[in-house]
Amino acid sequence: MMGRMLPDTAGRSSAGNLSVGGCDLLELAQRFGTPLYVFDEATIRGRLRAYREGLRRWPAGGDVLYSAKAYLSPAMVAILVEEDCGADVVSGAELEIAVRGGLAAGRIAFPGNNKSAAELDAALAAGIGHLVVDSEHELELLAGRTDGARVRALLRVSPGVRPDTHAHISTGQVDSKFGFGVAGGQAMAALRRALGVAALDVCGLHMHIGSQILELHSHAAAVDALAEFAAAARDELGFETRTVSAGGGLGIAHTAAETPPPVSEFLKVLTESVERSFSARGLRLPALHVEPGRSVVGPAGVALYTVGARKHIPGVRTYVSVDGGMADNIRPELYGARYQPLLVRDPEATPVETVTIAGRYCESTDVLVRDCPMPELRAGDVLAVPAAGAYTLSMASNYNAGLRPAVVFVHNGIARLVRRRETVDDLLRCEVTGATVTPT
Repeated sequence: MMGRMLPDTAGRSSAGNLSVGGCDLLELAQRFGTPLYVFDEATIRGRLRAYREGLRRWPAGGDVLYSAKAYLSPAMVAILVEEDCGADVVSGAELEIAVRGGLAAGRIAFPGNNKSAAELDAALAAGIGHLVVDSEHELELLAGRTDGARVRALLRVSPGVRPDTHAHISTGQVDSKFGFGVAGGQAMAALRRALGVAALDVCGLHMHIGSQILELHSHAAAVDALAEFAAAARDELGFETRTVSAGGGLGIAHTAAETPPPVSEFLKVLTESVERSFSARGLRLPALHVEPGRSVVGPAGVALYTVGARKHIPGVRTYVSVDGGMADNIRPELYGARYQPLLVRDPEATPVETVTIAGRYCESTDVLVRDCPMPELRAGDVLAVPAAGAYTLSMASNYNAGLRPAVVFVHNGIARLVRRRETVDDLLRCEVTGATVTPT
């Protein structure tokens, strides 16, 4: 079976169906309905432990800060607490969900290129571990504070490195809305100003070059650029880089053709690059933070859909439609993401036709997988889409008044519902009805 794509516990049930976490996926689809997202707790925990254990060998210390934007829920926060990991949040709401879920605020980092004054207030009031300062506007808001509150901070710099990934998820190049550019002196000017802001204890530097990265040479180049900037900041400003956050970005296998590096290799390249680049410039080794997201929850998640209509266009293609699509997974349209579905009742069945798996939403671009070799599919069949745990539910919408799917966590043969399927009442709950007020 295609092990790189599937959760660590994937196998076959006694009935021959695809199973995850000791649970038969066909039975889960019948019990909870589809679309359904199934997360394997063992895979999540295994990935977090790989990062945590690898980083514990770093002599200057550091932390694993799970990137909440990949997928966040109270159930996920509970796992972070149990696995002794922190979180990287990018909104006030993510911050509140993490804190309400019991995550210590001191283990939370808060990046973002346009934080509001209210979000900064909430971050400082909560006592978060550190802010990641990412704009002149943010510096202005912080400089204007008069309450005496203070927070640790990292300055986000753009090292000018573009990794081998989709342009829409590349964030460390010169042309990016994120980070102060090293080239042209923007980062040095921002650091100089940040050091003069009373509300900030600037303790280090942050970078993040992109996502779904399968080749690690870009990380080494980015670390070298960061170390060069740290040396210049020491010489010009007397600034010591005590902490470095190297972001995340490690890719996963969405199809059998992709072979991502293991977490251990990612950490080896990262730590060796930091040690080499900082030591070569006479810089003390910094505490090191990593911010994995996709590589933790991506391979843990499997989306289940039920097959419905079929449309054959002679000489063109055959469309097979399912009961989900772009409202629960926008990644194929947004990033050109490619998936490799499996037939749950026979996951190793021999392909006999090439079909395009289409969604149910009223958009011609609502396609999950184009031209995919598949066994014969019948209406009522359940398809499993592996590697669907990251950036799917977190970007889900209610397009066409679609109801966002239920979420189940599985472990040792037990399935627990952690998010119920939405209802129309949920969609209407925020609507305001009643008498209108005529403007004067």
